[in-house]
Amino acid sequence: MGLCAIGQATMVTPPFTGYSMKFADLGLSEDLLKAVDAAGYTEPTPIQAEAIPAVLMMKDLIGIAQTGTGKTASFVLPMIDVMAAGRRRALMPRSLILEPTRELAAQVAENFEKYGANHDLKMALLIGGVQMGDQLKALNEGVDVLIATPGRLMDLFERGKILLSGCELLVIDEADRMLDMGFIPDIEFICEKLPENRQTMLFSATMPPVIKKLADKFLSNPKQIEVSRAASTNDNITAFKINVEQRKKRETLEWLLGNDHVETAIVFSNKKTTVRQLNKDLQRSGFKSGEIHGDIDQNTRQKELERFKSGDINILVASDVAARGLDIKGVSHVFNYDTPWHPDDYVHRIGRTGRAGAKGRAFTFVTKADAEAIGNVEKLTKSKIDVFGKDDVRVELKDAPKPPPKPKPKKDDVGAPKKVREDKSERDQKPAKEPKAPEQDKPKRAPKKDVKQDRADKPKQPRKRRDEDSEPVPPGEWNGPQPGFLGVGFKK
Repeated sequence: MGLCAIGQATMVTPPFTGYSMKFADLGLSEDLLKAVDAAGYTEPTPIQAEAIPAVLMMKDLIGIAQTGTGKTASFVLPMIDVMAAGRRRALMPRSLILEPTRELAAQVAENFEKYGANHDLKMALLIGGVQMGDQLKALNEGVDVLIATPGRLMDLFERGKILLSGCELLVIDEADRMLDMGFIPDIEFICEKLPENRQTMLFSATMPPVIKKLADKFLSNPKQIEVSRAASTNDNITAFKINVEQRKKRETLEWLLGNDHVETAIVFSNKKTTVRQLNKDLQRSGFKSGEIHGDIDQNTRQKELERFKSGDINILVASDVAARGLDIKGVSHVFNYDTPWHPDDYVHRIGRTGRAGAKGRAFTFVTKADAEAIGNVEKLTKSKIDVFGKDDVRVELKDAPKPPPKPKPKKDDVGAPKKVREDKSERDQKPAKEPKAPEQDKPKRAPKKDVKQDRADKPKQPRKRRDEDSEPVPPGEWNGPQPGFLGVGFKK
């Protein structure tokens, strides 16, 4: 595969053409090749072709690749062969894979089960949202591969339920997403608890400065693989933006779902409340939809994903918690119901379609308030998103029917409209109003009394103070005002 210059540690790998390379050329074991063949794969993707030999050679690695490029298999496959030799011990996992979300962790676990079918490897999934009992039991029995989210791993580590001193291999997946979710301090803490003599791999769709600094700190002379420019979008995806008013978003979405040859679609929203309400509205309109977001427990989320994969529903309304790691074949459309707040999320959202060489379409709804957000997306991807127009519609658009012409009013012999003439003749035939009867003399009102004079005639009463009683009250008697209901039914 590679050439090593004398006296240098840098491995130079020839560019991968993607046509003649086979998995058998990458140095994988026979048992692993059988599992890969059984899964239906014969040719590696560019990142797999470059990363697998480097991992087998126990080198540290930085992989920069957009979503949907086969990145997960590029570290799962060689890890299976590397971990095949060795002995597992209780509470001390031999390798660790860190994922930002539960969905991504579950996706990686599925890959290990599929490709490791012919190997005697024990794997454990350490994620939140489920009870710890089974996870602790697996750790006590010893695991070769531990797949974890930082939160749950930190929780068990602080309780003394797991030891990291025996970890030989570390994978930090979706590092830029870890940064967005605030996990970088946890990652640094975990890395400091691992043995220094280990192999470390870092994968990310983008490489912001913070991630570069993390790599410089914890990786040793890594080989860097970049199969596409940072934050690029898949060429198999046709992307559009639609300028729409906020109140017309749902109407626009339903029209596209019904008229753009949608087979399966993921609809992304920025807010969990919008996800819930939109799913209800789509179901009321007759669409087969489901929802997935952070407020749903792990078991329910997994069931919704299984329904989507099996075809029970063909529309999945999701928040960004599901934007990464969902490797679902045949997603024909992605709809950004809300323009993503972070431009990186745009790349990961639309990456759910156009996977494994298939074609896909992505629509982003843009309101006036989203002008800055969509501008940041176009700046990051270095490409303008086309505005969806009539030429992009997949159904024949029929012109709206014209309203029937109003009948012209008929004219009589004189030339004036007949209706006007009739109205005029009717007005002429109406009897004239009768003259009003003379008003009779009304009795005159009595002269008003001189109020001021009456007040002057009345003797003035001295004012009482608020706390002064009119008469002395015997001891023990009520001296306040008497409520009206106390006097009902009683005789004085």
